[in-house]
Amino acid sequence: MTVRRRTPVWLMGLTNSLFGMYGGILVIAVPQLLSARHVAEATIAGVTAAAISPGFWTFLACPILDVRFSRRWYSVVTALLAAGLLAAALTHLEHLVLVEVFLVAGFFFANLYQSALGGWLSSIISADEEHALSVWVTIANISGGGAMAMMTGEIVQRLAPATAALLLAVIVLLPTLIFCWMPAPGPDRRLARESFRQFFAEVISLLKRREILIAMILFIAPASTFSLVNILGGLGEDFHTSSHFVGLVGGAGVLVAGIAGCLMFPLVVRALPLRYLYLVIGVVGSVFTLALLALPRTPWAFATALIGENIFQSLSITASTAITFATIGRANPLAATTYCLMVSAFNVANTYMLVVDGWGYAWRGVAGSYVVDACSSLLACLFLGLLLVKLSQRKSLPMAAPKIA
Repeated sequence: MTVRRRTPVWLMGLTNSLFGMYGGILVIAVPQLLSARHVAEATIAGVTAAAISPGFWTFLACPILDVRFSRRWYSVVTALLAAGLLAAALTHLEHLVLVEVFLVAGFFFANLYQSALGGWLSSIISADEEHALSVWVTIANISGGGAMAMMTGEIVQRLAPATAALLLAVIVLLPTLIFCWMPAPGPDRRLARESFRQFFAEVISLLKRREILIAMILFIAPASTFSLVNILGGLGEDFHTSSHFVGLVGGAGVLVAGIAGCLMFPLVVRALPLRYLYLVIGVVGSVFTLALLALPRTPWAFATALIGENIFQSLSITASTAITFATIGRANPLAATTYCLMVSAFNVANTYMLVVDGWGYAWRGVAGSYVVDACSSLLACLFLGLLLVKLSQRKSLPMAAPKIA
């Protein structure tokens, strides 16, 4: 069924840049600001770890997003709360306890925003538009994070603390202006307290759906996470690379690479069903990772590794987003909850693979990280590929070829 609206798919996808901008400030800019205040690295790592923890447990509150009010209402409210808490954190950088509390709460609402938005978008697009939307949702996340990672430091240094915090909060909220031109179908009108009372039953019912269970297994396994990009940025010295070059590659280079990876998705999505494509991306990317072993430890090898891994990661994230939208389907009353469960599953793999890649580095340095990351992905892809083949042979898993908008 054709959905009437005035907003093109690419512009609707860019509404997710709020979440990307928030993540860029949280993971890159805030640690730099704390380091400039001579906060110990271990303390900064602890604050950052706590701040990103809502990526795991926000799903506990997500059922409320599917009831009582429209998902546009929830998106607006959670966006305002996230921006307000971000401003509060940036104006209290001298008080680490307050910073941590504000950032944890702020990222919690940012995650709720992304889930409400994901459920909303899935209800106002057609099946033919899912892949195009997946591309632009991922581009928004990557470009928003990269832009704010580069801008935040300059804004904080040049303006008074209160002014800088207010300006950053306003910038983060800018994507919500697009909401004015997006339709907002109403919810099922159950009371919120009914949703929480029924939460565990609803989650169990979701997990009983074969397509959701398979998608979560794909995301929780280390098949196509490419979490190696999250530690490569700190290994510049291993490649005899200056901090300036690391900043250039990690900023503009990674931003361009991430967008390029997203734009590759429409070129490859025709080849295979989405779940198989997700695994193929993991296999090809792992082969690329192993090929990096042949390169010398030079600045250009560092650039090749970081940019290449980011291309594969952004392509993988786009594919996972497409799988998520396809899994939600049309008119799903638990669309936001389902979206949040999928994102949480992907975050699990990204996090534990950081630890695994760290073990690889402790074992054999950069080469050890390459080997451990690539081999983990290849083994997971092999196992999951066999599982998908077996399930498809039983004709119990829908594997229709993907369409492209």
